[in-house]
Amino acid sequence: MARFEVKLPKMGESVAEATITTWLKSVGDTVGLDEAIVEIATDKVDSEVPSEVEGTLVEVLFDNDAVVKVGETIAIIETASDGSEKKEQIISKQVEHNIAEIVQNVAEMSQTKVIEKTSASGKFFSPLVRNIATTEGVSMEELEAIVGTGTENRVTKNDILAYINSGRKSVASDKKEIEQEIKQPNVEKSVIKEVIVEKKEIVKPVVSTISVNGEDEIIEMTRMGKLIAHHMVESLQTSAHVQSFIEVDVTNIVKWRERVKDQFFAREGEKITYTPIFMQAVAKAIKQFPMINIAVSGDKIIKKKAINLGMAAALADGNLIVPVIKNADQLNLVGITRAVNDLAERARKGQLKPDEIQGGTYTVTNVGSFGSVFGTPIINQPQVAILALGAVRKVPAVIETPEGDFIGIRHKMFISHSYDHRVVNGALGGMFIKTIKDALEAWDVNADF
Repeated sequence: MARFEVKLPKMGESVAEATITTWLKSVGDTVGLDEAIVEIATDKVDSEVPSEVEGTLVEVLFDNDAVVKVGETIAIIETASDGSEKKEQIISKQVEHNIAEIVQNVAEMSQTKVIEKTSASGKFFSPLVRNIATTEGVSMEELEAIVGTGTENRVTKNDILAYINSGRKSVASDKKEIEQEIKQPNVEKSVIKEVIVEKKEIVKPVVSTISVNGEDEIIEMTRMGKLIAHHMVESLQTSAHVQSFIEVDVTNIVKWRERVKDQFFAREGEKITYTPIFMQAVAKAIKQFPMINIAVSGDKIIKKKAINLGMAAALADGNLIVPVIKNADQLNLVGITRAVNDLAERARKGQLKPDEIQGGTYTVTNVGSFGSVFGTPIINQPQVAILALGAVRKVPAVIETPEGDFIGIRHKMFISHSYDHRVVNGALGGMFIKTIKDALEAWDVNADF
């Protein structure tokens, strides 16, 4: 019999670790080729790890909720022996090499102060975070003071790197200094706030105690719900949100789609909706106004070369996820339609890969699918703008003709543009959606696809 090591696979350049959420197989269970054996969760998306071999699961190396680094062995599967001694020799050499590396790492770590897995207050730190802290000389006191954005407020790789890049000034030291200054007899209560601001201390808001009676139901937020909530609050605290609204006459698009939808499906095997048409118009407008396609890093503006459009999609549990159409400006209408349909379908089934929800440079959300006329969406950081598509409605409207003005029935919708007023002014924000409006209203109802 041969033993096969199941390792945590690489899930994108920025994903270094994942949390074991649920083992789908137990020790002793038979495992088929490509059969999922465990569910994992990252800061970005939930996914499954399939088996690369057939056999029997004989060992599980991590419990539920354990944080595992990419490349670490998480389980052992026993497979039928193929009689190959070379494989055993290769594995033996690899084990010897790994042991030598471990011995060397232990020797190096013995010369530095080891960061414990759990702090005195019970705060957990992953192996990756502890390794970075040990390498960079970050103390346990500093780790305790870092505000974590991971599962259950754990400190992630990005959190500790951001702390290190910010100058590594200990937040805990600031707290002690503030407390000492406040304790001085000549310090009045009126200056306490100024001391805290001067030290750039993060003060958590005071949360009122909520009374709960026997008839109330307490619902625990899901892991993704917590991440989304944190992301939304962080975005509002980061960007100066401003909105612009514009009404668009999409009558020609409605008539065109009604005319070609059956033919489109017969030829391409895809259903054509309004979303791909709108996404194509957005991609073209971004090419005309590239300063919408930017990100902010401190006092610097990063102008993105690729136009990667995020599209907010609803999940089965009511949460939203934002898969990304990479290089959307390089796709024709058929290509964008395929991408939109594929990403939306796999989002509903929970089959998106981590790479498919990363790298977005501009986001579009369709609030009209829920019947909303328009909305004021929150920017998807680190982007600087987001577009909301309202519901398409039949409304009475004034129609201008050479013979005079008439009242007629038109298909109209509102589009809402939220943008970061730190770097996008009202003129740019308004011209951008005016360009989208003009492109949609100029749609040729007799065009092919």
